Amino acid sequence: MTDPVITQVRYGSPVARELTAAALADLAARYGGDGDGAPIEAMEFDPPEGCFLVATIGGAPAGCGGWRTLAADPSTAEIKRMYVAPEYRGRGVARAILARLEETARAAGKKQMALETGTAQPEAIALYERSGYERITDFGYYKGYDDVRSFGRAL
Repeated sequence: MTDPVITQVRYGSPVARELTAAALADLAARYGGDGDGAPIEAMEFDPPEGCFLVATIGGAPAGCGGWRTLAADPSTAEIKRMYVAPEYRGRGVARAILARLEETARAAGKKQMALETGTAQPEAIALYERSGYERITDFGYYKGYDDVRSFGRAL
């Protein structure tokens, strides 16, 4: 397998739009509705307050993920829009994106990572747990939902 090439892009770039649309469609299939109602502004992912990454394999878009500064705690980077296209799952793409997200957040002075996921995403939960993330108090847009699972990790 070819290792993924991970590149920082603008959240509104064509490849980011393509992958985030696929991510939202995946979430909609799992949870219903539009996939994710959490408000997001593209500029939240602009450095130094955020970062958005795209992984490609052989030049083809394979996955994405980003972080933005958590409004309630500027020392925390909140992971959003982690996604790997089905044909690239199980090949280490998500782990590579996550590692680079952590690296860029640390370089931006963040002290911890936090994220929301849910029970309909057991593979995501497994990835975060294998990567040293632990359950934290629910904090975000979906705080209070029965199926939300929030995770965090010190950097």
